[in-house]
Amino acid sequence: MKKIFIIITLSFLINSIQAQTLLDFYKKGPVKLVPDAEYAVGNDWNSVFETYNDTLNTIWTGGRKALKILPDGSAVVSHAYHNYYSKFSPKGKFSKEFKVKDESGKIFKKTKIISDIINDNTFFTGLDNMGNMLCFDFDGNYKKTLKLDYMSRQQIALPNGKIAVVGWAIWAEKFRDFVAIVDYDTNEEKIIWEQYTDRCQKGERCKPFTYTYRVKKGTIFNFTSMPYQNSNSKELAIQIATSHNHLIVAIPSNGEIKTYDLDGNLLNTNYINWEKKYLSVEEQKEIQRKAIENYKYKMDHLPYKNWADEDLLKESLQKVVEQMEMDIEEIKQPIPKPTFSTIIKDSDDNLLFFEFPEEANKNRFNVWIYQQDGSFVCHSSFICDDYNLQINPSKLVFHNGYLYGLQTKKDVDGIPLRLVRFKLASE
Repeated sequence: MKKIFIIITLSFLINSIQAQTLLDFYKKGPVKLVPDAEYAVGNDWNSVFETYNDTLNTIWTGGRKALKILPDGSAVVSHAYHNYYSKFSPKGKFSKEFKVKDESGKIFKKTKIISDIINDNTFFTGLDNMGNMLCFDFDGNYKKTLKLDYMSRQQIALPNGKIAVVGWAIWAEKFRDFVAIVDYDTNEEKIIWEQYTDRCQKGERCKPFTYTYRVKKGTIFNFTSMPYQNSNSKELAIQIATSHNHLIVAIPSNGEIKTYDLDGNLLNTNYINWEKKYLSVEEQKEIQRKAIENYKYKMDHLPYKNWADEDLLKESLQKVVEQMEMDIEEIKQPIPKPTFSTIIKDSDDNLLFFEFPEEANKNRFNVWIYQQDGSFVCHSSFICDDYNLQINPSKLVFHNGYLYGLQTKKDVDGIPLRLVRFKLASE
């Protein structure tokens, strides 16, 4: 009888542990990310991530890498601009580099970062300049190419063998942003949401803190010095995710959250209800001052000088700096921040909506569990002592209760980038 009691007790304890969900951690308060000391042991990170310090036209590009976790727990890292991928075992051990090959064994010259996995066995990439989405298996063997006639910001796999795409296009007088569902088998697509914003016409300056400089005839660079001001900025980009067999379309500018079924039929619309944050006048001025210093530095060091007209570049940068210095005097009122910065789905199908972090309390997030009323159920934060967290779905991926990261380790010699697996614990 005593043995039976012990067995029943142990069984109850095991079931209680297994029944604990990620939401239970979030509800307890801050979540501490503890690196798994047994994961990715023995990798030579200076070799594995040797492209980390790369630059392109004086701009650092080595950090443009993305992480995907395979169904068996293996990891694949995409390297932007380098046309290859790194594969790691389920224990995090580096195993090989691979490139995408066509049916004849010829290597594709240019490949994009992997976006997601469809049908549990196929990678698909972002779109190249011609609208091609490359599809291949976990070893780089080519399967097919999907063709779209626009540019994209995000692509995710849906549980029904289709792909949701956040697309955008430049029209004569407007920008068009939209969400489409693309059938992997037929390449047919369905637009389920769209919006239009005005486009600046030649000679116009539609918004403050937007600038243009020319480096040679026909080559113009446009940029925005102040965040959250340009409707096409990455901070305001529409984001998509799946949860409980639904497609979620979230709009950072106004906090709107639309829920669709997997065929693209709208089910409901809700709004983020937490307090709106603002960028103060002094914070804006400090951002503008730093931007001015950055472009003064460019005037002295002339990026693109190997292929640009130096006199034209100097003249253009000088005009930009003068305009930026005038604009700083026009900063007179706070501006609203987007309602959230990014969405990450955990392995329990919860959606984590991350706020833009405040300096005094970084990496705070709200957790939204999909419900018919679209409510948020708790508020928590991530804490990590060993790594400088970069919060976005290409750098943090949940799998089987763990959080896998492509993150930089603090206080190390050499290249700091690591593939790391975090255990979640209550603080």
